[in-house]
Amino acid sequence: MNYLITIIGPTAIGKTALSIALARHFGCDILSCDSRQFFKEMRIGTAVPTTEEQKKATHHFIQNKSIFETYSVGDFEAEAIAKLAELFQKNKIQIMVGGSGLYVDAVIKGFDDFPDIDETIRIEINADFEIHGIAYLQQKLKELDPDYFQKLTVENPQTLQNPQRMKRFVEVCLGTGKPYSGFIGQKKNNRNFTPIIIGLDAEREVMYDRINQRVDLMIQEGLLAEAEQLYPNKQLNALQTVGYRELFDYIDGIVTLDQAVENIKMNTRRFAKRQITWFKRTENTTWFDYKTDYTSIIEQIENQFVIRNP
Repeated sequence: MNYLITIIGPTAIGKTALSIALARHFGCDILSCDSRQFFKEMRIGTAVPTTEEQKKATHHFIQNKSIFETYSVGDFEAEAIAKLAELFQKNKIQIMVGGSGLYVDAVIKGFDDFPDIDETIRIEINADFEIHGIAYLQQKLKELDPDYFQKLTVENPQTLQNPQRMKRFVEVCLGTGKPYSGFIGQKKNNRNFTPIIIGLDAEREVMYDRINQRVDLMIQEGLLAEAEQLYPNKQLNALQTVGYRELFDYIDGIVTLDQAVENIKMNTRRFAKRQITWFKRTENTTWFDYKTDYTSIIEQIENQFVIRNP
């Protein structure tokens, strides 16, 4: 039996340190599923594991892509499953860690099969979105797939504000003539491993304090210089993320540097809240306080799943 120990939780909670402790104990590798850490040009602002941390355990999917490459969650799913098949031949236990819930789900559960969509439809949707904004996408989804629109409204309202996700829903509806929800649950994704999901959590004020401290450390380490280097390519999708957009505003003269730093902290806290909302819905997760001794977590994993250090 293969086991994929997956560590989830909000940003700055201590997932990296725990993943290294588990990897060293079980003698295995670590797969990162943090969608921001894939890009080699974005080191400081994405809190990539340090050189010292990476020396303690073998990491995969860390700074392995360029911001100029197109890389989707589907691409990651295929590559991660292939890598796991390779790694499980050496060790029946592997570690996955990251704060990107969609990417975690892609590996553990897989995605449904959707047909290819005519590129002209995608172009038309993008053009309409540029003119009418997110309200256009919301209205189209409400018309084309009212059941799914209502489901999102109740269970996942933040998705209704996500342009990329909403564009995808609408393009599937328009491209197939069928509701997006009609394709969900049709594909059976077989996995050759049992997921062991470990969540790290903290009191809200503790979590916010850790985030503020991390942002201050990023600024000290040279995040502004990194953002200045990336600024000429600020339109790229990979750079539409917290930590960089705020500094681009500073470079554009829209805000002061102090305001930009405070905006990074505020938006990172908001991001953490969305992560918690997503991860709290993850089934079969064993939650630990972020201060829990690693030995206790290892013992619970071994006792619950009757696995031992190979």
